[in-house]
Amino acid sequence: MKIIVKCFATLAPHLPENSDDFPINKGETVAEVAQRIGIDPDEINLIFVNSARAYLDTELQDGDRLGLFPAVGGG
Repeated sequence: MKIIVKCFATLAPHLPENSDDFPINKGETVAEVAQRIGIDPDEINLIFVNSARAYLDTELQDGDRLGLFPAVGGG
């Protein structure tokens, strides 16, 4: 099973080289994928899977598009 992984803003340096074809195991969650690419789940503020809001315990499926966003501040 493979997914597309996108990391935004301060999480961008964690984007794996194979982000467009990232292998996952059946039943693997967003938190587990984040840890595999070196992101502490506490750093993630917003998660999208296939353009819909998702959570750290969301199980990923073959072909999913995962987007990870950190907390962003500004003013």
